[in-house]
Amino acid sequence: MTTSLATPAPAVHPLAVVDEGAEIGAGTRIWHFAHVYPGARIGDHCVIGQNVMVADRVRIGHHCKIQNNVSLYEGVVLEDYVFCGPSMVFTNVRTPRCLQPRNTSADYLETRVGRGASIGANATVVCGVTLHEGAFVAAGAVVTRDVPPYAIVAGVPARVIGHMSEGGERLEFDGTGLARTGSGQAYRRLADGTVRKEAL
Repeated sequence: MTTSLATPAPAVHPLAVVDEGAEIGAGTRIWHFAHVYPGARIGDHCVIGQNVMVADRVRIGHHCKIQNNVSLYEGVVLEDYVFCGPSMVFTNVRTPRCLQPRNTSADYLETRVGRGASIGANATVVCGVTLHEGAFVAAGAVVTRDVPPYAIVAGVPARVIGHMSEGGERLEFDGTGLARTGSGQAYRRLADGTVRKEAL
């Protein structure tokens, strides 16, 4: 295991397994029964919950929280401040077969989760999609396509049902396409329906 030279040092529970070659950032906590593979890279100040698996070549940014019983398979990339709820599911092969295994890096599709996105408990994210910045996936949803920035998606398959600020407030847009939050942030709904954060 390679650790950051910055302080505080990572905290790894004695019942967790962190393979040689994994990179763990400063202040990251890894709880019992977790397994971090060689080649995995975890940023600073993350929380890796009970029974979490982080596969080879997975990339996790800074300040991410991975709740219990989540497996991050090869091809998963989490940017900073991502939340993965308990028992949510990533996949990495679209058409798995035991008869003709697809188990090389070339077979795995990248799934990217953008900065500040949240994925609810028991949701499933099909491989090859992108959850853009600030996306919010409701508990139990099945994500089969890209999720736009700040969109709330729910259902099976998941569909956009609204938008949410990075602070967790539901966005209500006025006639000009502008939404303001209680904390003073502003968001703009564009002509194509996507939402962006406005500079104040």
